[in-house]
Amino acid sequence: MNENYMAIGGLKLGRNYPPVVVAEMSGNHNQSLERALAIVDAAAGAGVHALKIQTYTADTMTLDIDEREFLISDKDSLWKNKSLYRLYEEAHTPWEWHKPIFEQCSKHGIIGFSTPFDETAVDFLEQLNVPCYKIASFENTDLPLIRKIASTGKPVIISTGMAAVSELDETVRVLRKQGCKDIVLLKCTSTYPATPEDSNLLTIPHLRELFECEVGLSDHTMGIGVSVAAVVLGASLIEKHFTLCRADGGVDSAFSLEPHEMASLVNETWRAWQALGKISYGATKKEKASLGFRRSLYIVRDMNAGERLDKENLRAIRPGYGLAPKYYEILLGKRVGQDVKKGTPLSWELIG
Repeated sequence: MNENYMAIGGLKLGRNYPPVVVAEMSGNHNQSLERALAIVDAAAGAGVHALKIQTYTADTMTLDIDEREFLISDKDSLWKNKSLYRLYEEAHTPWEWHKPIFEQCSKHGIIGFSTPFDETAVDFLEQLNVPCYKIASFENTDLPLIRKIASTGKPVIISTGMAAVSELDETVRVLRKQGCKDIVLLKCTSTYPATPEDSNLLTIPHLRELFECEVGLSDHTMGIGVSVAAVVLGASLIEKHFTLCRADGGVDSAFSLEPHEMASLVNETWRAWQALGKISYGATKKEKASLGFRRSLYIVRDMNAGERLDKENLRAIRPGYGLAPKYYEILLGKRVGQDVKKGTPLSWELIG
Protein backbone atom coordinates (compact mmCIF):
# COMPACT_ATOMS: atom_id res chain seq x y z
CA MET A 1 0.00 0.00 0.00
CA ASN A 2 1.27 3.47 -0.91
CA GLU A 3 2.06 5.37 2.29
CA ASN A 4 -0.32 8.15 1.24
CA TYR A 5 -3.11 6.28 -0.54
CA MET A 6 -4.16 3.15 -2.35
CA ALA A 7 -5.84 3.21 -5.75
CA ILE A 8 -9.06 1.45 -6.69
CA GLY A 9 -10.02 1.92 -10.31
CA GLY A 10 -8.78 5.49 -10.43
CA LEU A 11 -10.06 6.40 -6.94
CA LYS A 12 -7.51 7.46 -4.34
CA LEU A 13 -8.29 5.94 -0.97
CA GLY A 14 -6.55 7.23 2.14
CA ARG A 15 -6.77 9.58 5.08
CA ASN A 16 -5.45 12.49 3.01
CA TYR A 17 -8.31 12.12 0.54
CA PRO A 18 -12.08 12.56 0.91
CA PRO A 19 -13.91 9.38 1.97
CA VAL A 20 -15.04 7.06 -0.81
CA VAL A 21 -18.77 6.32 -0.62
CA VAL A 22 -20.03 3.01 -2.00
CA ALA A 23 -23.72 2.36 -2.66
CA GLU A 24 -24.64 -1.30 -2.10
CA MET A 25 -27.50 -2.36 -4.38
CA SER A 26 -27.78 -5.88 -2.96
CA GLY A 27 -31.26 -7.27 -3.70
CA ASN A 28 -33.01 -3.89 -3.92
CA HIS A 29 -33.44 -4.30 -7.67
CA ASN A 30 -36.46 -6.49 -6.81
CA GLN A 31 -35.65 -8.73 -9.78
CA SER A 32 -36.03 -5.95 -12.33
CA LEU A 33 -33.08 -4.99 -14.54
CA GLU A 34 -34.80 -1.71 -15.34
CA ARG A 35 -34.95 -0.92 -11.63
CA ALA A 36 -31.32 -2.01 -11.19
CA LEU A 37 -30.20 0.46 -13.85
CA ALA A 38 -32.37 3.17 -12.29
CA ILE A 39 -30.62 2.49 -8.97
CA VAL A 40 -27.28 3.07 -10.68
CA ASP A 41 -28.56 6.35 -12.13
CA ALA A 42 -29.87 7.51 -8.75
CA ALA A 43 -26.69 6.50 -6.91
CA ALA A 44 -24.56 8.44 -9.38
CA GLY A 45 -26.93 11.39 -9.05
CA ALA A 46 -26.44 11.29 -5.29
CA GLY A 47 -22.70 11.66 -5.77
CA VAL A 48 -21.43 8.22 -4.76
CA HIS A 49 -18.02 7.11 -5.99
CA ALA A 50 -18.84 3.45 -6.56
CA LEU A 51 -21.71 0.99 -6.69
CA LYS A 52 -21.50 -2.61 -5.54
CA ILE A 53 -23.61 -5.65 -6.33
CA GLN A 54 -23.37 -9.30 -5.23
CA THR A 55 -22.49 -12.28 -7.38
CA TYR A 56 -24.09 -15.60 -6.42
CA THR A 57 -27.05 -17.85 -7.09
CA ALA A 58 -29.22 -19.63 -4.56
CA ASP A 59 -27.46 -22.87 -5.54
CA THR A 60 -23.96 -21.47 -4.99
CA MET A 61 -25.01 -20.21 -1.55
CA THR A 62 -26.93 -23.06 0.06
CA LEU A 63 -29.20 -26.10 -0.38
CA ASP A 64 -32.86 -26.06 -1.35
CA ILE A 65 -34.15 -27.25 2.03
CA ASP A 66 -37.06 -25.61 3.88
CA GLU A 67 -36.46 -26.91 7.39
CA ARG A 68 -34.03 -27.15 10.29
CA GLU A 69 -31.05 -24.82 10.12
CA PHE A 70 -31.89 -23.88 6.53
CA LEU A 71 -34.94 -21.97 7.78
CA ILE A 72 -34.44 -18.50 9.31
CA SER A 73 -35.94 -18.72 12.78
CA ASP A 74 -34.60 -15.55 14.43
CA LYS A 75 -37.72 -13.70 15.58
CA ASP A 76 -35.98 -10.33 15.09
CA SER A 77 -34.84 -11.05 11.54
CA LEU A 78 -36.29 -9.17 8.58
CA TRP A 79 -36.42 -12.56 6.86
CA LYS A 80 -38.01 -14.65 9.64
CA ASN A 81 -39.53 -17.98 8.50
CA LYS A 82 -37.97 -17.72 5.04
CA SER A 83 -35.60 -20.44 3.92
CA LEU A 84 -32.05 -19.46 3.02
CA TYR A 85 -32.61 -20.79 -0.50
CA ARG A 86 -35.76 -18.72 -1.09
CA LEU A 87 -34.08 -15.60 0.34
CA TYR A 88 -31.07 -15.91 -1.96
CA GLU A 89 -33.28 -16.78 -4.90
CA GLU A 90 -35.19 -13.54 -4.34
CA ALA A 91 -32.15 -11.39 -3.58
CA HIS A 92 -29.58 -12.55 -6.13
CA THR A 93 -28.56 -10.39 -9.07
CA PRO A 94 -28.79 -12.43 -12.30
CA TRP A 95 -25.34 -12.84 -13.72
CA GLU A 96 -26.42 -11.63 -17.16
CA TRP A 97 -27.28 -8.29 -15.55
CA HIS A 98 -23.75 -7.66 -14.32
CA LYS A 99 -22.39 -6.34 -17.60
CA PRO A 100 -25.19 -3.80 -18.25
CA ILE A 101 -25.05 -2.66 -14.61
CA PHE A 102 -21.28 -2.12 -14.78
CA GLU A 103 -21.62 -0.38 -18.15
CA GLN A 104 -24.21 1.95 -16.64
CA CYS A 105 -21.75 2.73 -13.84
CA SER A 106 -19.07 3.55 -16.40
CA LYS A 107 -21.43 5.92 -18.22
CA HIS A 108 -21.75 7.90 -15.01
CA GLY A 109 -18.05 7.79 -14.20
CA ILE A 110 -18.45 5.71 -11.06
CA ILE A 111 -16.83 2.36 -10.26
CA GLY A 112 -18.87 -0.82 -10.46
CA PHE A 113 -17.72 -3.93 -8.61
CA SER A 114 -19.10 -6.91 -6.72
CA THR A 115 -18.91 -9.36 -3.85
CA PRO A 116 -18.26 -12.90 -5.13
CA PHE A 117 -19.48 -15.72 -2.89
CA ASP A 118 -17.67 -18.64 -4.47
CA GLU A 119 -14.86 -19.36 -6.90
CA THR A 120 -17.14 -19.53 -9.96
CA ALA A 121 -18.26 -15.99 -9.19
CA VAL A 122 -14.63 -14.82 -9.10
CA ASP A 123 -13.97 -16.39 -12.49
CA PHE A 124 -17.08 -14.73 -13.90
CA LEU A 125 -16.18 -11.30 -12.50
CA GLU A 126 -12.64 -11.58 -13.86
CA GLN A 127 -14.16 -11.86 -17.34
CA LEU A 128 -15.83 -8.50 -16.67
CA ASN A 129 -12.53 -7.00 -15.49
CA VAL A 130 -13.80 -5.60 -12.20
CA PRO A 131 -11.31 -3.21 -10.54
CA CYS A 132 -11.54 -4.70 -7.04
CA TYR A 133 -13.35 -7.27 -4.88
CA LYS A 134 -15.41 -7.16 -1.72
CA ILE A 135 -15.48 -10.02 0.78
CA ALA A 136 -18.71 -10.18 2.77
CA SER A 137 -18.65 -10.45 6.54
CA PHE A 138 -20.04 -14.00 6.52
CA GLU A 139 -17.34 -15.11 4.06
CA ASN A 140 -14.32 -13.49 5.70
CA THR A 141 -13.20 -16.82 7.17
CA ASP A 142 -13.57 -18.73 3.87
CA LEU A 143 -9.83 -18.92 3.27
CA PRO A 144 -9.99 -20.89 -0.02
CA LEU A 145 -12.28 -18.20 -1.47
CA ILE A 146 -9.98 -15.48 -0.12
CA ARG A 147 -6.96 -17.13 -1.75
CA LYS A 148 -8.82 -17.23 -5.04
CA ILE A 149 -9.72 -13.53 -4.81
CA ALA A 150 -6.18 -12.58 -3.76
CA SER A 151 -4.77 -14.42 -6.78
CA THR A 152 -6.38 -11.82 -9.07
CA GLY A 153 -3.93 -9.23 -7.77
CA LYS A 154 -6.68 -6.66 -7.30
CA PRO A 155 -7.52 -4.57 -4.20
CA VAL A 156 -9.69 -6.36 -1.66
CA ILE A 157 -12.27 -4.82 0.66
CA ILE A 158 -13.32 -6.96 3.63
CA SER A 159 -16.19 -6.54 6.06
CA THR A 160 -15.07 -7.59 9.53
CA GLY A 161 -18.50 -8.61 10.87
CA MET A 162 -18.26 -11.21 13.62
CA ALA A 163 -14.61 -12.09 12.99
CA ALA A 164 -12.30 -12.26 15.97
CA VAL A 165 -8.91 -10.56 15.77
CA SER A 166 -7.29 -13.98 15.27
CA GLU A 167 -9.61 -14.72 12.34
CA LEU A 168 -8.96 -11.35 10.73
CA ASP A 169 -5.25 -11.94 11.19
CA GLU A 170 -5.55 -15.25 9.33
CA THR A 171 -7.47 -13.58 6.52
CA VAL A 172 -5.04 -10.67 6.14
CA ARG A 173 -2.05 -13.03 6.28
CA VAL A 174 -3.54 -15.19 3.50
CA LEU A 175 -4.17 -12.12 1.34
CA ARG A 176 -0.66 -10.79 1.83
CA LYS A 177 0.94 -14.19 1.29
CA GLN A 178 -0.86 -14.35 -2.05
CA GLY A 179 0.61 -10.96 -2.96
CA CYS A 180 -2.39 -8.77 -2.17
CA LYS A 181 -1.04 -5.47 -0.84
CA ASP A 182 -4.10 -3.25 -1.18
CA ILE A 183 -6.49 -4.20 1.62
CA VAL A 184 -9.37 -2.27 3.18
CA LEU A 185 -10.96 -3.56 6.40
CA LEU A 186 -14.50 -2.33 7.00
CA LYS A 187 -15.85 -2.32 10.53
CA CYS A 188 -19.18 -4.05 10.14
CA THR A 189 -21.96 -5.12 12.49
CA SER A 190 -23.67 -8.17 11.00
CA THR A 191 -27.21 -7.38 12.08
CA TYR A 192 -29.83 -6.00 9.72
CA PRO A 193 -30.53 -3.28 10.63
CA ALA A 194 -27.74 -2.58 13.12
CA THR A 195 -27.97 -0.14 16.01
CA PRO A 196 -25.54 2.66 16.85
CA GLU A 197 -25.00 1.01 20.25
CA ASP A 198 -23.65 -2.12 18.55
CA SER A 199 -21.45 -0.27 16.06
CA ASN A 200 -18.33 0.06 18.25
CA LEU A 201 -16.66 2.58 15.98
CA LEU A 202 -13.61 2.89 18.22
CA THR A 203 -12.54 -0.35 16.56
CA ILE A 204 -11.77 1.61 13.36
CA PRO A 205 -8.50 3.29 14.46
CA HIS A 206 -7.52 0.06 16.22
CA LEU A 207 -7.94 -1.89 12.95
CA ARG A 208 -5.73 0.61 11.14
CA GLU A 209 -3.02 0.35 13.78
CA LEU A 210 -3.24 -3.42 14.10
CA PHE A 211 -3.21 -4.37 10.42
CA GLU A 212 -1.53 -1.29 8.90
CA CYS A 213 -4.06 -0.98 6.10
CA GLU A 214 -6.88 1.29 5.03
CA VAL A 215 -10.07 1.05 7.08
CA GLY A 216 -13.71 1.99 6.66
CA LEU A 217 -17.27 1.16 7.64
CA SER A 218 -19.94 -1.09 6.21
CA ASP A 219 -22.92 0.60 7.82
CA HIS A 220 -26.24 -1.19 8.39
CA THR A 221 -27.66 1.41 10.78
CA MET A 222 -30.50 3.74 9.92
CA GLY A 223 -29.54 7.28 8.95
CA ILE A 224 -26.09 8.73 8.32
CA GLY A 225 -24.82 9.73 11.77
CA VAL A 226 -22.81 6.57 12.36
CA SER A 227 -21.07 6.90 9.00
CA VAL A 228 -20.16 10.53 9.65
CA ALA A 229 -18.71 9.56 13.03
CA ALA A 230 -16.69 6.79 11.36
CA VAL A 231 -14.98 9.32 9.08
CA VAL A 232 -13.91 11.33 12.11
CA LEU A 233 -12.31 8.16 13.49
CA GLY A 234 -10.37 7.56 10.28
CA ALA A 235 -12.68 5.65 7.93
CA SER A 236 -11.61 6.25 4.34
CA LEU A 237 -14.44 4.22 2.78
CA ILE A 238 -18.14 4.09 3.67
CA GLU A 239 -20.45 1.41 2.30
CA LYS A 240 -24.21 1.84 2.67
CA HIS A 241 -27.18 -0.08 1.25
CA PHE A 242 -29.17 1.92 -1.29
CA THR A 243 -32.64 1.82 -2.80
CA LEU A 244 -34.89 4.08 -4.83
CA CYS A 245 -37.64 4.04 -2.22
CA ARG A 246 -37.98 1.98 0.97
CA ALA A 247 -41.74 1.80 0.48
CA ASP A 248 -41.16 -0.25 -2.69
CA GLY A 249 -40.03 -3.12 -0.50
CA GLY A 250 -37.24 -5.59 -1.18
CA VAL A 251 -35.03 -7.83 0.91
CA ASP A 252 -32.75 -5.01 2.13
CA SER A 253 -34.98 -1.98 1.71
CA ALA A 254 -35.71 -1.52 5.43
CA PHE A 255 -32.12 -0.45 6.22
CA SER A 256 -31.24 1.18 2.87
CA LEU A 257 -30.84 4.86 2.13
CA GLU A 258 -33.02 6.66 -0.40
CA PRO A 259 -31.43 9.01 -2.98
CA HIS A 260 -31.79 12.26 -0.97
CA GLU A 261 -30.34 10.50 2.10
CA MET A 262 -27.41 9.13 0.11
CA ALA A 263 -26.70 12.63 -1.19
CA SER A 264 -26.62 13.83 2.43
CA LEU A 265 -24.26 11.00 3.34
CA VAL A 266 -21.86 11.96 0.54
CA ASN A 267 -21.96 15.64 1.54
CA GLU A 268 -21.73 15.18 5.30
CA THR A 269 -18.93 12.59 5.23
CA TRP A 270 -16.99 14.94 2.96
CA ARG A 271 -17.59 17.81 5.41
CA ALA A 272 -16.55 15.64 8.34
CA TRP A 273 -13.31 14.72 6.58
CA GLN A 274 -12.69 18.33 5.58
CA ALA A 275 -13.24 19.47 9.17
CA LEU A 276 -10.52 17.17 10.53
CA GLY A 277 -7.76 19.43 9.26
CA LYS A 278 -4.69 19.38 11.47
CA ILE A 279 -3.76 20.12 15.08
CA SER A 280 -4.10 23.89 15.26
CA TYR A 281 -4.14 26.58 17.95
CA GLY A 282 -4.36 30.36 17.71
CA ALA A 283 -6.09 32.42 15.06
CA THR A 284 -6.34 31.00 11.58
CA LYS A 285 -5.82 33.31 8.63
CA LYS A 286 -9.56 33.82 8.31
CA GLU A 287 -9.99 34.35 12.06
CA LYS A 288 -7.48 37.20 12.32
CA ALA A 289 -10.12 39.79 11.47
CA SER A 290 -12.16 38.50 14.41
CA LEU A 291 -9.40 39.27 16.90
CA GLY A 292 -10.77 42.81 16.99
CA PHE A 293 -13.95 41.53 18.63
CA ARG A 294 -12.18 40.22 21.72
CA ARG A 295 -12.52 42.13 24.98
CA SER A 296 -9.80 44.60 25.89
CA LEU A 297 -9.25 47.49 28.30
CA TYR A 298 -10.89 50.80 27.42
CA ILE A 299 -11.25 54.18 29.09
CA VAL A 300 -15.00 54.50 29.64
CA ARG A 301 -15.10 58.06 31.05
CA ASP A 302 -13.28 61.28 30.09
CA MET A 303 -10.12 61.59 32.23
CA ASN A 304 -7.72 64.38 33.02
CA ALA A 305 -3.94 64.00 33.13
CA GLY A 306 -2.80 62.67 36.52
CA GLU A 307 -6.15 61.04 37.33
CA ARG A 308 -5.99 57.47 38.63
CA LEU A 309 -7.50 54.47 36.87
CA ASP A 310 -10.31 52.83 38.82
CA LYS A 311 -13.33 50.57 38.32
CA GLU A 312 -15.45 53.53 37.22
CA ASN A 313 -13.26 54.67 34.32
CA LEU A 314 -11.56 51.46 33.21
CA ARG A 315 -13.42 48.38 31.89
CA ALA A 316 -12.84 45.29 29.80
CA ILE A 317 -15.17 45.65 26.82
CA ARG A 318 -15.32 44.89 23.14
CA PRO A 319 -13.60 45.63 20.74
CA GLY A 320 -10.12 44.26 21.22
CA TYR A 321 -7.77 47.12 20.42
CA GLY A 322 -6.72 47.96 23.98
CA LEU A 323 -4.47 46.13 26.41
CA ALA A 324 -5.51 42.59 27.33
CA PRO A 325 -7.88 42.19 30.31
CA LYS A 326 -5.19 40.24 32.15
CA TYR A 327 -3.53 43.62 32.99
CA TYR A 328 -6.66 45.05 34.66
CA GLU A 329 -5.64 44.52 38.29
CA ILE A 330 -2.10 45.73 37.56
CA LEU A 331 -3.36 49.00 36.04
CA LEU A 332 -5.90 49.89 38.72
CA GLY A 333 -4.51 52.88 40.68
CA LYS A 334 -2.07 53.93 37.97
CA ARG A 335 -2.22 57.54 36.74
CA VAL A 336 -2.80 58.55 33.14
CA GLY A 337 -0.13 60.89 31.78
CA GLN A 338 -2.45 62.96 29.61
CA ASP A 339 -6.08 63.86 29.05
CA VAL A 340 -7.96 60.84 27.69
CA LYS A 341 -11.39 60.76 26.07
CA LYS A 342 -14.07 58.16 26.74
CA GLY A 343 -13.75 55.27 24.26
CA THR A 344 -9.95 55.34 24.05
CA PRO A 345 -8.25 51.93 24.02
CA LEU A 346 -5.80 51.73 26.90
CA SER A 347 -2.14 51.45 25.98
CA TRP A 348 1.05 51.59 28.03
CA GLU A 349 1.85 54.99 26.47
CA LEU A 350 -1.15 56.50 28.27
CA ILE A 351 0.22 55.62 31.71
CA GLY A 352 2.04 58.48 33.36
